[in-house]
Amino acid sequence: MAFTSLELSEIIQIRKIVTIHYFEYMSDYSFPGEKHDFWEFLCVDKGEVDIIAEDTPYTLRKGQIVFHKPNEFHTVKANGKIAPNLVVISFECDSPYMKYFENLITSIGEKERNLIAQIIYEAKHCILGALDDPNTTRMVRNPQAPIGAEQMIKIYLENLLISMIRQLNTGNLSSPAIKSMKQKNDAMVYDKITTYLEEHIREHLSIDSICRDNLIGRSQLQKLFRDQHQCGVIDYFSRLKIECAKQLIRENHHNFTQISDFLGYTSIHYFSRQFKKITGMTPSEYASSIKAISDRR
Repeated sequence: MAFTSLELSEIIQIRKIVTIHYFEYMSDYSFPGEKHDFWEFLCVDKGEVDIIAEDTPYTLRKGQIVFHKPNEFHTVKANGKIAPNLVVISFECDSPYMKYFENLITSIGEKERNLIAQIIYEAKHCILGALDDPNTTRMVRNPQAPIGAEQMIKIYLENLLISMIRQLNTGNLSSPAIKSMKQKNDAMVYDKITTYLEEHIREHLSIDSICRDNLIGRSQLQKLFRDQHQCGVIDYFSRLKIECAKQLIRENHHNFTQISDFLGYTSIHYFSRQFKKITGMTPSEYASSIKAISDRR
């Protein structure tokens, strides 16, 4: 029996990546603007920023994304209060389907956020140099990169764009995923506990107190966080505190002792040790590096 193969059509093809960035900016960050002959999107991971696309101003908040088409002038500026975390990815694509992204500003859902996170993860392993250098004009391959890392970036980015096109085409950008009853229950419990941790960020919490206040067993609690973050709930809580500390440092309204006290650390020395353990830098080194990055742009 003779077989005839089917050549698969591709509506989106990404052959070239220009830049992939994850920025942690100070609350007074300001970029005067640029335009270039390739596509770029900016997604707010934390905080908010004010942008201008061509001549139109917008405010982007956490979970929102903006696409800049080729040769569109654009600026970005922090609001002076909240230190933002931003993902900026630029690429070349001449598909006619990119018309869906012209002048697009929208919120994204869990699926889109996960795909962007996967792009950042792969880029950290296959691109030499830090992803927070705003002066990057050339992405340099890492010869020790995991097999297929560059192709995974292409796959995740094309997946992101096609997923958004489908949802834009149906008028439902962030359609909810179908989950089993157990998955839904686990998601609800996880969301409840992460909200609880954020609300108690200034306190010292133990596993027992988290279990008691959220009516959950110790083993179930630990399994939830190992499934989601490959770490225990206390490790996650420690990372949450340090992420909050990083944002407070970038907002530049408090000194390190005040931040340590605010987050419930028993001493500035313990806070500094935890900060370095999680970030690889002391609070002073982090503040200096972020300021240097902001000044370079």
